[in-house]
Amino acid sequence: MMPATATRSVVPDATIPPVALRPDAMQSIEALLDSAEAATRDLTGARPARDGGKETLHAWLERVKAVRGRLGYFPYLGSGRGRGPLVELLDGSVKWDLINGIGVHMFGHGDREVMRASLQAALGDTVMQGNLQYNADSVAFAEFLAAEAAKHSAMKHCFVTNSGCMANESALKICMQKRNGAPRVLAFSDCFMGRSITMSQIGDEPGYRHGVALSTLVDYVPFYEPEMGARSIEMSVWHLKEALRRWPGQHACFVSELVQGEGGFKTAPREFHVALMQACREAGVPVWDDEVQTFGRTTSMFAFEALGLGEYIDVVTVGKMTQACACLYSEAFNPKPGLLAGTFSASVSSFHTGLSVLRRMQSGGYYGPEGRIAKLHAAFRTHAEALVNKHPEWFPPAKLPFGRESRQFVGGTGGMMRLTPFGGDKDRIGRLLQNLFEDGVIAFYCGHGPYHLRFLPPIGVMQPEHFGEVFAILEKSMARTA
Repeated sequence: MMPATATRSVVPDATIPPVALRPDAMQSIEALLDSAEAATRDLTGARPARDGGKETLHAWLERVKAVRGRLGYFPYLGSGRGRGPLVELLDGSVKWDLINGIGVHMFGHGDREVMRASLQAALGDTVMQGNLQYNADSVAFAEFLAAEAAKHSAMKHCFVTNSGCMANESALKICMQKRNGAPRVLAFSDCFMGRSITMSQIGDEPGYRHGVALSTLVDYVPFYEPEMGARSIEMSVWHLKEALRRWPGQHACFVSELVQGEGGFKTAPREFHVALMQACREAGVPVWDDEVQTFGRTTSMFAFEALGLGEYIDVVTVGKMTQACACLYSEAFNPKPGLLAGTFSASVSSFHTGLSVLRRMQSGGYYGPEGRIAKLHAAFRTHAEALVNKHPEWFPPAKLPFGRESRQFVGGTGGMMRLTPFGGDKDRIGRLLQNLFEDGVIAFYCGHGPYHLRFLPPIGVMQPEHFGEVFAILEKSMARTA
């Protein structure tokens, strides 16, 4: 069953001067929200397309193909209706959305509080804000992130921008300026930074930079491998120090994903990160923590807080669930005038909805070892491990480099969840994802061999009991694939 509707509240956030709305306008907003909720009460679980729905969806997908040049990974086109973890497509089918725009919709679909913030923002005087002219909500959004980051680090300032990729571009520019134009970057193997020309070169996926003129110099450090334990830490530190020895004074920064996203939802113990960051500190190399996908999804709002790494971090980037994106930095890394700017920072709606999401996550009991995120991850692991034990034939060991094998079929942390069937074979996992989509669950993949099923559920509204129906569909889809 779906979770109960969120408690209604009409009090605007006190930290943002609210749009001057008359009482009748506020009453109209509440009436609209009531209507929207009533229109989605029939969305209670996955269901197939309605009669004639597939033809309608196909016609629209042909239009998508014509205008974009190709179709996306799934035949996905939303109807505009959704309820929590459930989303309706244009063909009338309803699916469990466990990827959520790759982690953007923290409170899923049709959330009353998010819609209220968006409607109030829509009655403001402009649609977009920028870095030359902005309203108070832009300041309040940046203040919230800076204050949260400062609790456990030297972060002080926040530059808001319109995408995670641009936040990462800003972080790199800050580090390069601090290091007087040092041209090289240290990064983890299998990392992903974004799709700009520079970020696609730092990201460790050749397909994302095919045909792009290469201009960024990158030295890769292996990420932690649990099968190797302490030996993995030794190897990664050796690779990092060897790059520092080979190119003395040439590195602008070490960009660290504390939890790898696209690389496979890989995690590492604190001592792994400390060893690398300490080596960077000794060499005078700034540490940039990329939390665009990780932010908000571990047992603390910032992953560096969960791992106790705040003292080593110089720059942090966040995005996705925040709606607007940001680059945070310490006073020592405050850039010179002119380095960071942009016509658009975000929409007024993004600031209002983003701050609404952040405040609810902050005060809603989501964080800590007994928080809602930890309990949701535990429920995922319980169901996933039961599936592995029930069908061991679907879970052969995954092949790792140098002939090694992994039997860690369930992985990830917090709201970043991973399952590795079929030995991590890319083609079979691709077929499984298509079958899952048809059967009523939207997921995605991650990793570069082995490949994994990736789940980014809407942790703001997903309940542990929802995994019962999700895993029933998953078992059905895996049987079809196998």
